[in-house]
Amino acid sequence: MSEPTTIDLEDLGLDRGAGVLLDRALASLAPGDRLTVRGRNPELAIQLRAWCRGRGDRLERDGVTVVRGDADRSRWHDATRASGGPPDLAARADARWGLAARGALVESGGPTPRFDLDGRDLVWADAVPRLYAQALASQWDPASAIDWAAGDPLAPDLEAAVVQVMTFLVENETAALVVPARFLGRIHPYFQEVVQLLAVQVADEARHVEVFTRRARLRGATLGVSGAGGRASLQTLLDEPDFALASFLLSVLGEGSFLNLLAFLDRHAPDPVTARVAHLALQDEARHVAYGVAHLEHQLAADPGLRSRLRAAVQRRHDALAQTAGLNQQVFDALVVLAAGAWTPAAIGRGHALVAGLQDEMDDGRRGRLARLGFDEHEAAELSALHTRNFM
Repeated sequence: MSEPTTIDLEDLGLDRGAGVLLDRALASLAPGDRLTVRGRNPELAIQLRAWCRGRGDRLERDGVTVVRGDADRSRWHDATRASGGPPDLAARADARWGLAARGALVESGGPTPRFDLDGRDLVWADAVPRLYAQALASQWDPASAIDWAAGDPLAPDLEAAVVQVMTFLVENETAALVVPARFLGRIHPYFQEVVQLLAVQVADEARHVEVFTRRARLRGATLGVSGAGGRASLQTLLDEPDFALASFLLSVLGEGSFLNLLAFLDRHAPDPVTARVAHLALQDEARHVAYGVAHLEHQLAADPGLRSRLRAAVQRRHDALAQTAGLNQQVFDALVVLAAGAWTPAAIGRGHALVAGLQDEMDDGRRGRLARLGFDEHEAAELSALHTRNFM
């Protein structure tokens, strides 16, 4: 047995931080080594007994000699470390890690909250850290990023078309907010970059709802109509419990189609405020789509069988919406009016052709993203054609 090491606590008691010094002194000792504790605090002997019991060390009869306990008698003997980080994340997050910071040594015996999305391949994509950094750098303030006084008031019928499109966008962006928000609490916090990215995505959508609502009410107009078929289409997104399938339907197909819609509005907006809100929202949505595609590419590489489930999800949603009207006529006509720019038959004809071209662009974009996920050309075309007529 080694000779005891001595520490003098002077008048410091364990109720005032002396344990910090004792821990430091004992850390350099091997199990079975002794530490003689000196001090003038009258409660020291009583405090030492309680402290040693709690820590797994032993206090000798003299009341001043602490014998360092075996490592497996420490409260940390069966602790686990929430180790790893990009690119070496654990394949599955341990339920015992719970809310602990990644990299921390996690004491056993704590709560084990259930996060069912606890597998790396269920949520991860190598692009996540980069997308999160981009998201933080690209945040914008509606009060300063948009000149709400820009441009002259529009003619009433043209303003009504803008209001109807904005009403449609608010409804769809609300669904795009709710869907990722529903999954945030199910993703294990160990995958912190994914949680952070989706949290910013939810904030993006909240901002989109704000600016589209503000544009709709900019000239004091009453908001437009909300079709039952459109709401039914969005409800299928809210009802999807599977993260991969919801990401596929929302981000790859729905928000992907909205990239084309927002670019269309940016090009054909009749006023600078409408163009600006569409342009800013488009930048955000591009990140959302990028994560959806990258995440599903990663998951498909680990589980090729997922592809059949994605295919079935599109078919199931199509069948559920087969009897609904899809995009309401008021929204379609409003897009035609914005693209036409005038009320002559020739202009309306051009506007109608441009909206038809928009639908073709949406189809092309969906097929391209489906091809990235491994669907062949025929399957991609078939699945794109089954996508909801409500765009989202």
